Amino acid sequence: MHIGASLAALATPGLLRAQSDRPIKFILPVGVGSGVDTITRSASEALSRALGHTVVVENQPGAGGIVGTSALVRSPADGYTLSMVSNNHVIFPSVYKSLPFDPLADITPISVVGTSPLVLVTNSARIKAQTASELIALLKAHPDDYNYASSGNGTILQLAVEMFLLQSGTKARHIPYKGVGPMVTDLLSGQVDLGVLSVASIRSHLESGALQAIGYCGIERSAALPNIPTLREQGMSNYNVEGWIAAVGPAKLPAENVQRVYRAFSEAFNTPEVKAAMATQGNVIKLMPPDRTKEFFKSEMRKYAEIVEGAHIEKM
Repeated sequence: MHIGASLAALATPGLLRAQSDRPIKFILPVGVGSGVDTITRSASEALSRALGHTVVVENQPGAGGIVGTSALVRSPADGYTLSMVSNNHVIFPSVYKSLPFDPLADITPISVVGTSPLVLVTNSARIKAQTASELIALLKAHPDDYNYASSGNGTILQLAVEMFLLQSGTKARHIPYKGVGPMVTDLLSGQVDLGVLSVASIRSHLESGALQAIGYCGIERSAALPNIPTLREQGMSNYNVEGWIAAVGPAKLPAENVQRVYRAFSEAFNTPEVKAAMATQGNVIKLMPPDRTKEFFKSEMRKYAEIVEGAHIEKM
């Protein structure tokens, strides 16, 4: 098909649905098994139907998300390459001295899709603590003995633990990983002691008892595992970190394509199967239109800059 005709098809829903032979690729800047990956794959069939194209998920983890996002921003703005990003995307400017892209100028925000509750967990065999106060007492009694894992330097999972350590006056050594998958593997084996993860990525390990949930990081408990208290309930009244995911495209994605993809997400995430999957994973659907998503990115960038400064995290 001629390029001009191809672009016209993208801008016209009827033609788009007829031209279903070319897949739409979602480059995920995270590893398999992460919260973003789990959510995207759970919705892929519904998104395929809504978009009129097969959705293909391609994981490109590394450098806390920079590798995959770099691939996205180099992609043509034709609507056939998109991405799902998390809080990490707007944290980049605060933790890196230089980036191969501008987190705002080099992407097109499409929609915040939902939020993913984060939970502070420990290796059950390594750490004999079940509450925030017990964990804090243990860390204070052994200030040099414990470490924590994250999915990479400067990621939301690092900042969430750093905020806990800062507010509790405790210390733990940071061990960064290239994605959530290897991080969870080493948490389970006892190579690392604690970390913050999404419910979606560790629910089975919490239910089996391999990992101990200390508390939710957000303001509210999760409906998926309602017996786990928040850290705020346990005395950390100023603690609040919540994961979120958002759909984005390369810079200068035409407005028609932006609206088309936003409508497709609204349709897909309103289907019973995706609603059920999100609820099972403990996620909350909170679709946000493109204009509000852009402003949300800006406000979140300011928020995490303040956290990085407060935790005295040096730029890499």
